[in-house]
Amino acid sequence: MSKKPLEPFVSSYRGALGAGVDEVGRGPLAGDVVAAAVILDPNAPIEGLADSKKLTEKKREQLFVEIQEKALAFCIARASVAEIDKINILQASLLAMTRAVQGLPTQPEHVWVDGNKIPRWHYPAEAVVKGDSRVAAISAASILAKVTRDRELVALHAQYPDYGFADHKGYPTAAHLAAIEQHGITPHHRQSFGPVKKQLEQLDLF
Repeated sequence: MSKKPLEPFVSSYRGALGAGVDEVGRGPLAGDVVAAAVILDPNAPIEGLADSKKLTEKKREQLFVEIQEKALAFCIARASVAEIDKINILQASLLAMTRAVQGLPTQPEHVWVDGNKIPRWHYPAEAVVKGDSRVAAISAASILAKVTRDRELVALHAQYPDYGFADHKGYPTAAHLAAIEQHGITPHHRQSFGPVKKQLEQLDLF
């Protein structure tokens, strides 16, 4: 895979201690939404940072270790399945990102947030659409979050092997939908999401 540099991005915050934050897991039917925040060290550059979805699993795993070794600070946080069902996935994603930034051992002077929405917090912040491809700190955060969540879904597969979590990571693939139809739902499924909610409604008919 050829190394493609991050797209140019000019921040409104120059010279300040900045953190990048991103989340993964908005679309799946199961599992927590996981967020990470990272403050990179300009004196310890990390080669190969990019949108985590565009990297191979092997490369993500390598960078996962390197980011934690070289970053000035990082924090991985989450919002639970119960919280997702209670406040909806958008608000749960913003909550997970808030927890990640608040959990940084060194607090940032500003934050770059992937996407177009900024959590309600006191940090000066900048929303960056496709930020995981444009801001190195967001790319690093996306890698930490994705590797963490993927590992959790692989562990969930060992507990519920009939659902194929290791393959689809909780996303609504045909195989996952078929497994829900055949085996029902687990405590890790998001009951407010359409296919899961439909399964529960069908059970109520009997």
